Amino acid sequence: MSLACATCPVRDRAACAVLSEEERSTLAAAGRSVQLSKGETLFRAGDSDAACATLLSGAMKVTSTDHDGTERILALIHPAGFIGELFRPFADYDVVALSDCDLCVFARSAMERALDRHPALTQALFRRAQEDLHASRALLALTGKNSASEKVTALILSLAQAASDSPCHPATVFDLPLSRGEIANLLGLTIETVSRQLTKLERGGLIAKRGTRGIELVDPARLQLASDLLP
Repeated sequence: MSLACATCPVRDRAACAVLSEEERSTLAAAGRSVQLSKGETLFRAGDSDAACATLLSGAMKVTSTDHDGTERILALIHPAGFIGELFRPFADYDVVALSDCDLCVFARSAMERALDRHPALTQALFRRAQEDLHASRALLALTGKNSASEKVTALILSLAQAASDSPCHPATVFDLPLSRGEIANLLGLTIETVSRQLTKLERGGLIAKRGTRGIELVDPARLQLASDLLP
């Protein structure tokens, strides 16, 4: 489907927000709308038909798989996130939908032409690449936490911040994009340990579960203290 920028849920947060309406319309003409169901793959390791995309809704993971078939989550992608390696294919990584996702997708050649025409877009994507690098480092740092409690609590806060429209405050209600198994994989814990820690946070009045994946931050300040993330 063609892109509908006027109704885009991340039009003010995506990299293309730096463009004028006319420039955005020209860029949109070169793109297409793609919907993925949970578990579907956007890019596979070794894909030579390189493309890039902006995530409009949902959540995705960037993963690598070793020779034994063990998956390792390297990064999480949230709405307004840019997906793609403009100067090389995804040689080593899969990009997979963690939930139902909407994306706008561009061929690499179309995006390269847009970057040549619009220096502001190049700068915006550079800033986003820096933000993504910081987020990946922060995700990696979670595994270095001393206790399972700190790891799970810090991840909950990180996901709440990613789900927020504000750069200053986490979302108070959001859906976990990761299953307990995926959280365990990411943090180097067992599924049972993850479940125990989530129950502990709920019984302690820091969070409340809302349905299968929903989380409410009941006491964000105490949660922040518990995560040991304060400066």
